[in-house]
Amino acid sequence: MSKLEDALKIIRSLGLPSGQHNERSALSLLALANIGPDDPWSRARQPLLRIWDIMAFMREQYGKDYAANSRETIRRYTIHQFEQARIVDRNPDQPSRPTNSGKTVYSLTQDVMPVVKTFGTRNFDQRVEEFISCFGRLQEQYAKQRKMEQVRLHLPEGTEIALSPGKHNELQVAVIEEFGPRFAPGSRILYFGDTARKHIIRDTQTLLALNVRVTEHDKLPDVVLYAKRKQWLFLVEAVTSHGPVNPKRHSEIEKMLAACPAHRVYVTAFLNRADFRKYAGDIAWETEVWIADAADHMIHFNGPKFLGPFKTRQ
Repeated sequence: MSKLEDALKIIRSLGLPSGQHNERSALSLLALANIGPDDPWSRARQPLLRIWDIMAFMREQYGKDYAANSRETIRRYTIHQFEQARIVDRNPDQPSRPTNSGKTVYSLTQDVMPVVKTFGTRNFDQRVEEFISCFGRLQEQYAKQRKMEQVRLHLPEGTEIALSPGKHNELQVAVIEEFGPRFAPGSRILYFGDTARKHIIRDTQTLLALNVRVTEHDKLPDVVLYAKRKQWLFLVEAVTSHGPVNPKRHSEIEKMLAACPAHRVYVTAFLNRADFRKYAGDIAWETEVWIADAADHMIHFNGPKFLGPFKTRQ
């Protein structure tokens, strides 16, 4: 087993998240322990190293020459997590040193040294258990934090769904909980896509009855609502960074729904007016705009009527 494989096993055993299960993190641990390709782990030490020193060790001992601009990547996506997991101390020689100081150094903690030094021995597993009993697993802490940050969607029938955190899902929830009751009362949710898990709600049976065939490659809008009494299909794009209902998008969806008998109402939703202003020039005519921070109002882009389907141009 190579030293890189050894280091990765230590990282996994200590409960680091998957984002640190990589060569960059393994090499960083080796540098911090001052373990070369032929050194036994029992000789691990605690040198004070700057990020530059860590990169130099990688290059000299393991032939891995990271570009100079990789320094921030190593700091943000390896060393930062090592600190959180109590594997590394920052500036143990001078804790008051400013974070952005060019003299900032890192060193393995006294707590992790028994784990590192016993790797490959029968005592390793016990040392890992002792470390985790004191400090926990960072991957579990991240999972708890992410669960707390989840966006909650409350469906009309009382069901609650946990969504991945982010502004896009916050806006989609507002479409269901604020736009729907105001402008599409009694409508049924046919489609709702989570930014991390693709389809959260997909009423395949009703979509098929409307001649809408959904596959992983179809590009339905973010939220699709169906008002059966009026035979209206609300096609809502939730825009936080890109993707309003512009003429091109309008044409694409119309083509996809060519066999659908329901009348279409196109809506572009924004969190606030500042976001709307960025895309106002791209909105297709004969569509609607809804802004979450002014939930009682709609902006109508021309046409002979307000909030309703328009006949497809021939």
